[in-house]
Amino acid sequence: MSELIIKKNLIIDNINKINTFLENHDITWSLIVKVLSGHKELLQMILSNPLIKRVHSIGDSRLANLKEIKKAAPDIVTMYIKPPAIKNVKAVIKYADISFNTTLSTISALNEEAKSNNKVHRIIIMIEMGELREGILRENIVDFYSNIFHLSNINVIGIGTNLGCMYGIEPTYDKLIQLTLYKKLLEAKFNKRIGLISGGSSITLPLITKHKIPESVNHFRIGQAVFLGTSPFNNKKFLNLSTEAFEFRANIIELEEKEVKPDGIISQGNVGHADILTRTDNMRKSYKAILDFGILDVNVKEIIPKDKNVKFIGTTSDMTVYDLGPNLNRSQKIKYRVGKQISFRPGYMAVARLMNSKFVEKKLR
Repeated sequence: MSELIIKKNLIIDNINKINTFLENHDITWSLIVKVLSGHKELLQMILSNPLIKRVHSIGDSRLANLKEIKKAAPDIVTMYIKPPAIKNVKAVIKYADISFNTTLSTISALNEEAKSNNKVHRIIIMIEMGELREGILRENIVDFYSNIFHLSNINVIGIGTNLGCMYGIEPTYDKLIQLTLYKKLLEAKFNKRIGLISGGSSITLPLITKHKIPESVNHFRIGQAVFLGTSPFNNKKFLNLSTEAFEFRANIIELEEKEVKPDGIISQGNVGHADILTRTDNMRKSYKAILDFGILDVNVKEIIPKDKNVKFIGTTSDMTVYDLGPNLNRSQKIKYRVGKQISFRPGYMAVARLMNSKFVEKKLR
């Protein structure tokens, strides 16, 4: 079974660095743990660390994962980071202290469920700012808020937006300043304080260092920077964060010298994906390693072999082939043989899928 190596101390160190960085800029933040797929041991390790007391809340997009968080740490403030389905309002009220919302009927249902449980549920209203994912239209924000601010068991603690996740719309000072103006408009019109402007995520972090974040934007939602050490803004290392917290290792289950090009009529019946090697067009054979993972486990475009000489050939549901080059010398044969492993650097989505795969062993170190 292939393995995902998780270096927990590097994750904790990244949390500490993000804490310090954001505190120095008077920004509170939520740790978004959806990439961990509810892994109990890893969550327990993170939640039990004293550093978590400096974090505003723990966020996830899966209610099952929030349930595990509440089991591990009942006093932790939890945040459901997508608009709830109405049929799930009972679970939302039970496991999420805060939720993101965009629909009046859902908020009304949350209010009724919170009332029946003698709770006040906190919400953040998400506003559409160009990404065309979740968010109410900007021109509707006043009417929308007028219909919910008086609900007895709903407390609107903030407004927010999502940028960079679907179309990759870049967060800019202009977009974020618009968000702050909506806060001022609502507060002035309804004489009701709105505490949070949740306008930032890992993709927005570099704007802080460039002094391009409006002062009123005071809440960030951070996942990738903590676990991968990078920002989606440029997919580069952010500040002094570690980028080595995760390593994917796959087992070589076959290593043979084979033809460079497939032999036969290529049909449309294949269920996998394969590349024809261009670098070996003039060679008849090269060494190919079959590894014990496939499409079901991870997208090969999201993992990078640590050895630059290892080149992707093809993948199917549960096996993937890499080319190791033409003439394996003795040292390479010792390094690469059946039973040995090939190591990869996984990206954010690769970690998410590998954590979710029951066919990949997770090893905490």
